[in-house]
Amino acid sequence: MMISRRHLLGGTAGLALAASGQPAPAQAATVLAATPIGRMDLKWWRARHEAKLKELAATKPDLIFLGDSITENWEKSGPPEWMDFQPAWKRFYGERNAVNLGFKGDTTASLLWRIRNGEVDGIKPKVAVVLIGANNLGKVHWSAEDTVAGIDAIILDLRKRLPDTKILLLGVLPSERSDWATETTKEINKRLASAYKALPMVTYLDVSAIFMKGGTLNKALFYDPLLKPPEPPLHPTAQGQAFMAQTMEPVLAVLMGDRPRS
Repeated sequence: MMISRRHLLGGTAGLALAASGQPAPAQAATVLAATPIGRMDLKWWRARHEAKLKELAATKPDLIFLGDSITENWEKSGPPEWMDFQPAWKRFYGERNAVNLGFKGDTTASLLWRIRNGEVDGIKPKVAVVLIGANNLGKVHWSAEDTVAGIDAIILDLRKRLPDTKILLLGVLPSERSDWATETTKEINKRLASAYKALPMVTYLDVSAIFMKGGTLNKALFYDPLLKPPEPPLHPTAQGQAFMAQTMEPVLAVLMGDRPRS
């Protein structure tokens, strides 16, 4: 299955041509955000990857979540209360045979590596929820164009490997790390909204609004400022993540073909 995307044929022409089975032009630059990059040199990352492969084989999930630390946080339980994500996970996903495939620190490149190295092999979930891209705006400092190319590569791979799975693609969550990151996040979500508004089997949903208040970021819904030392808002609190799950729920229930959880 191939999805034709205009910007993939622009600055990331090599990716599009590779997807079509034709050789990329010699002058095409490598887009790291759309290149599989594993982190197997990290002991914890390798161990988590191997553990998740076993969990997937044993579970045969109906619902998978693919992402970074924001997704991985669903596995955490408090105290403190703002780190107790498990009640909301159990309420919304506990009866849906779900598997969490979030890895802290992952960029689009690392998620793409995991997809190509077993994390969607041998399974047929009804829905895959994808939330990725925030770490592209961290140390690696990848552009909106490259980040969208990375997300495109992920969606292309998922459609190829899981042709019967519906994809719920979430927009990158707002943060307050820098003016550049804020504006780049907006540009990424603008491009995603335009690109995925009418593609079969892929539903795009931007939940940014629930983290805003009066036109500015609602810092009360992020736990980073509560850390010692405090850090810029990036990760939702358990309450913020529960709000996100509640906002997703009407769409997710339709995709799953089941009843909405309250």
